[in-house]
Amino acid sequence: MKLWEIAHSRTGDKGNISNVSLIVYDIKDYELIKEKVTADLVKKWFKDIVKGEVVRYELPQLGALNFVMYDALGGGVTRSLALDKHGKSLSSYLLDIEI
Repeated sequence: MKLWEIAHSRTGDKGNISNVSLIVYDIKDYELIKEKVTADLVKKWFKDIVKGEVVRYELPQLGALNFVMYDALGGGVTRSLALDKHGKSLSSYLLDIEI
C-alpha cells in the first residue's frame, strides 16, 4: 500500500532544512508506519534531493512521525534554483512510498 492511503503529510522549511511530517488518519496504523518508515528509508527515497542527514522524531500521541532532512533545499529559499524552493511538494513525494 502507498502511504497516502493511511496517512497525510505536511512540510516546512528553515534555510536548507526541510521538515516533513507523516500523520496517520487512524491511530491503529501508527505502529505500522513507525516500523516501516525509518530515517534510512526516507533518506534513500529522497536520495537525489537530500544531501545531509535525516533524523526521525516520533510523536505517538499524535500518531505522527517527523523527519528533519538536512541539506535538502539546494542551499535554501534564497539560494536555490529549484521551482519549489520551500520544498512543499516533498510531502506529496513522501506519501508515494510503498510499504
